Amino acid sequence: MAQAILKLMTFDEFLEWKPETGHYELHEGAIVEMPNPTGKHSVVAGFQTIEFGF
Repeated sequence: MAQAILKLMTFDEFLEWKPETGHYELHEGAIVEMPNPTGKHSVVAGFQTIEFGF
């Protein structure tokens, strides 16, 4: 089985690429899709979103 070659991305490229929906992070040049928060983490994340005005 062949592995795909992963093109690493710069932070500027990531900012241009990032879609409006979904949660993504850039880890050492690779895009990682993050799951939605659950449980207490979801409550805290929602509170911070409101407080920080995101």
